[in-house]
Amino acid sequence: MNLHQFRFVQEAVRQNLNLTETAKVLFTSQPGISKAILELEDELGVDIFARHGKRLRRITEPGQQVLRSIEVIMREVGNLKRIGEEFSKQDAGTLSIATTHSQARYFLPEPIAQLRRRFPKVNVSLHQGSPDQVARMVIEEIADIGLATEALDAHDELVTLPCYEWQHALVMPAGHPLAQLERIELEDLALQPLVSYHPSFSGRTRVDQAFAARRLKPNIVLEAIDADVIKTYVRLGLGVGIVAEIAVRDDPPNGELASRPVGHLFGRNVTRIAFKRGAYLRNFVFAFAEMLSDRLGRNLITQALSGQKPDAQDYQL
Repeated sequence: MNLHQFRFVQEAVRQNLNLTETAKVLFTSQPGISKAILELEDELGVDIFARHGKRLRRITEPGQQVLRSIEVIMREVGNLKRIGEEFSKQDAGTLSIATTHSQARYFLPEPIAQLRRRFPKVNVSLHQGSPDQVARMVIEEIADIGLATEALDAHDELVTLPCYEWQHALVMPAGHPLAQLERIELEDLALQPLVSYHPSFSGRTRVDQAFAARRLKPNIVLEAIDADVIKTYVRLGLGVGIVAEIAVRDDPPNGELASRPVGHLFGRNVTRIAFKRGAYLRNFVFAFAEMLSDRLGRNLITQALSGQKPDAQDYQL
């Protein structure tokens, strides 16, 4: 048995047992993959996959156990490569970050610039996607770090830690009646057309829950994944925007848009940082985590990765 066989099995599962797609991803031939998997099954003495003709239909019961072992082996192979890079290149290499648009656009620029100043030989690769896609990229080792508000702590394969806390803000034309209110209530918002995030992004779940708890139905006229897009449509008069407060932090105070914090309506949200469980982290990955939040020290992350529960006062924000 060899690593090529393990990689073929692992990727076939990722591609929903479609060997044609597996071959495309791995830049090889479908017959070669089929042959390698059959040879591995012969050597193990069990069928990893149940078949209908030449097509893979499902993973067998022994195949599930084989797949778990393969995942461990391939993870450790990745760790070996990172250890080699750490000691051969010292503080050089590529830091891959999976994150959502809001984090990439508003939160990460300064920490990334700080990283480049401290580690000039480290390149940064940013992968943007939905929170579920962010989680999947870390699990599949496309990214070293994941950063998002939703979804990350729902995956057992990931170790997640709170990074920072934030609230929503309303954004509206400067002359809008809501901008004149001393305190905005949910009943005020329920009367307005609203422009907000797609339900899987940036704390939108909290927004929906707040309205539902008061038995109010928000009039969401447009959903987007990008705060800049939301603000564009607010400028065009489509409605009042609900965005992450970080998206209006640098807006001019006397500009065409006004903003108001609404943590009292929708509560506080926590953006979390995620690492793959059992992964080996290079020195500059630990350093970057500290740049994101000074509470994310090497000891705290190492404890979490090793399965130890950090002290509650260190673990929570």
